[in-house]
Formats: sequence, C-alpha cells, structure tokens
Amino acid sequence: MDQKLLTVDELAETLKVPRSWIYTRTRQTGPDSIPRVRVGRYLRFYEGEVMEWLREQNQAGAAA
Repeated sequence: MDQKLLTVDELAETLKVPRSWIYTRTRQTGPDSIPRVRVGRYLRFYEGEVMEWLREQNQAGAAA
C-alpha cells in the first residue's frame, strides 16, 4: 500500500470540515464507520479509503 497516512488535522483540512466532525465519526462503530488506522494511540487515515467511504455514504443517502 503506497498511500500516505493522514492525521486528523490533515484529513479535516482535506475535507474542509472541523476536527470535531472527524472525531465524531471515529467514535462510530460498524461497517459504515469512517475507515481509520490506529498507530499506537494515534488515529490515521488513508485518503483513498476515506474518499471511497464518502462516495458510499453519499450513494446510500441518495438511495434512501
């Protein structure tokens, strides 16, 4: 896997959302939760996985 890991701050900046939005999504569990990786006590995100997750969330919302 050659993707760059993003921090919470970097992901929030990329998505143009507050850090609190990211943290709220990381507290959710289950198959629809935001994809994340724990590196010790730190949260990291693969940008490609998060973008795919957003597309899936958008499609699921449009279908409902």
